[in-house]
Amino acid sequence: MSEILQYIPGNSPLHHLNPVTKLLLVILIVGLCVMSAQVPFLCFLIGVLVLGALFSGLIKEIINQVPFLILLSFFLVILTSLTVQEGDLLLTILQSGEPGGQGYGITLGGLLFGIILSLRFIVMITAFQLFVVTTKPSDLVTGLLAFRLPVDYVLMLLIALRFIPSLQLEARRIHEAQLCRGYNPGTGISGKIRSMKPIMIPLVANSLAKTQVLGLTLDMRGYRARKNLPLHKLVFGFGDVISAVLIVVILVAFAYLHFFNA
Repeated sequence: MSEILQYIPGNSPLHHLNPVTKLLLVILIVGLCVMSAQVPFLCFLIGVLVLGALFSGLIKEIINQVPFLILLSFFLVILTSLTVQEGDLLLTILQSGEPGGQGYGITLGGLLFGIILSLRFIVMITAFQLFVVTTKPSDLVTGLLAFRLPVDYVLMLLIALRFIPSLQLEARRIHEAQLCRGYNPGTGISGKIRSMKPIMIPLVANSLAKTQVLGLTLDMRGYRARKNLPLHKLVFGFGDVISAVLIVVILVAFAYLHFFNA
C-alpha cells in the first residue's frame, strides 16, 4: 500500500507545472465547485481532473481512492435524503398524521442535494490529491510564499501534510507488531472495530512524542525567529500557458451554465 498524500516523482506535464499555476488551478476548481450546484458542471470538473491524472500517469492513484469516494458519497446521499425534506416524496418511511400530508421519507430535493454534495467532495479531494502528489515539498513552500502567506502557516501546512503518511506508516508498523504478538481481533466488521483500539492508543502516544521532539527541533534551528524563507526563481513554461487556457475554458463553462443557460 502506497503512502497517501506523498509526493510521487515523475516527468509528466503536471509535474513540470509551476507551483503557483497549480495552486491557482486548485483554488479555482475548488472555489467554482463550491459555488456551483449544476451537476453537468461538476461532472465537467471531474472529467478535467481525470484527464489531468491520465496525462500525468497518476490514474492509478485516483482509482485507489474510488472505494473511499463511493463510500463517502453513499453516506452523504443517505444523510441528505433523510434530513432534507424538499421536493416530491420518492419513498415514504413514516406516514403523515394529518389527512393529505406528505409524510416523511426520501425526497427528490434531498436526493439531488446529496448527489451535488458528493460531486463537490469528489472534485475537492481529487484536485487536492493531484496537487500534493505532483508537487515537491520545496516547490509547495515556494508556491505558498509567492502568495505572501506567513512563514509559520506555510511551515504548519507542510508539517501537517508530512505527518499524514508518517501516521499511516506508524499505524501499519503497530498493526504488524500486534499480529506478531498473536493478537487476533476476529473477522468481519466487529473484528476491524476491535483491532482499532490497540493501534490508536500507541499511535496517539507516539504522535504526541513526535510533536514534542519536532517543536524542540524547530526552536533549536531557529525557525520561529525567521521572517522569511529563501524563494528561488519562479519559471513559467509552455505548460503554464496551456493551464491558463484551461482556466479560461473552465470559467467560460461556469459562466455559460450558470448565467447564460439558466
